[in-house]
Amino acid sequence: MKIKKILVSQPKPSSEKSPYYDIAEKYGINIVFRPFIKVEGLTSKEFRQQKISIPEYTAVIFTARTAIDHFFRLCEELRVTIPETMKYFCTTEAIALYLQKYIIYRKRKIFFGNSGKLDDLVPSLLKHSGEKFLFPVSDVHKEQTSVLEKHKINYTKAIMYRTVSNDFGPDEPFDYDMLLFFSPSGIKSLTKNFPDFKQDDIKIGTFGPTTAQAVRDAGLRLDIEAPSPGAPSMTAALDLFLKEQRNKPFFTQNPNLIIVFYRKEALMRFYFQNR
Repeated sequence: MKIKKILVSQPKPSSEKSPYYDIAEKYGINIVFRPFIKVEGLTSKEFRQQKISIPEYTAVIFTARTAIDHFFRLCEELRVTIPETMKYFCTTEAIALYLQKYIIYRKRKIFFGNSGKLDDLVPSLLKHSGEKFLFPVSDVHKEQTSVLEKHKINYTKAIMYRTVSNDFGPDEPFDYDMLLFFSPSGIKSLTKNFPDFKQDDIKIGTFGPTTAQAVRDAGLRLDIEAPSPGAPSMTAALDLFLKEQRNKPFFTQNPNLIIVFYRKEALMRFYFQNR
């Protein structure tokens, strides 16, 4: 089956230079950006139920820009004044730079890793072991915090936002040839929105091992899995898959197709053009 329409379960890229647009043009396909999940912030009332007092902490650990947004939002709603001495530890430089949206960027109080993993932050955390760390997360956070316990980091997890299903409307079309997912929550939302979902010829691609496992656990077929040695990103894996599909013989792509020929010459010409 030829891929004509792909659903990417992420928000539309802010930049027109996204590789997805290059792929759409290269293969003549329609790519639709439509998240299966959305993020909702906890209300100040809900946050208070965790009995966490933000002013008691001297440092914050961030693993996502979303966490930064909801941390400062809750601080504003709770009328918490963040002291100038507050330190910030981020898993990547991009997340650290995002802090500029809310504070003046000072190198002496902002630290970041390179790999995007908490393990990479441990040396900086240990160097400031006297700090009391707050760790804003979602209700379905996937961060492996065992590394923090291993090194006896004094931290507290604070749920500040939740991931919920972004339901499809009754009149919203679902006519995709391929679905791309980036979290187990997306798979959960798919089965919630379409309890009688039958995959048939629909291709499914995932990014990350936990998302791939969620597809298998749901009894679905996984057609594209990233990252891989040859495709470190979802767009690289998609490009590779579409290239392979384009190079497949016509009959391999359309095993159930029935064509009636009335002349031998037409049959032979069709065969040699599509073998």
